[in-house]
Amino acid sequence: MTDKVQKQILAIRDAGLTNMFDVLAVHRLANDMGFYELVVYLEENPKEYAHFILTGHEK
Repeated sequence: MTDKVQKQILAIRDAGLTNMFDVLAVHRLANDMGFYELVVYLEENPKEYAHFILTGHEK
């Protein structure tokens, strides 16, 4: 996970618009906010995303 993707995840979390475990909603918000790196990351690395959300650490 790049720093940019991590910052994008945290930006969506801080916006408080969805439960971060609702990956489809996070995906939609990332797309709406222009976070295209995060959109690709969610599609290619769903397990790593879930691990980061649960622990706050990269796998």
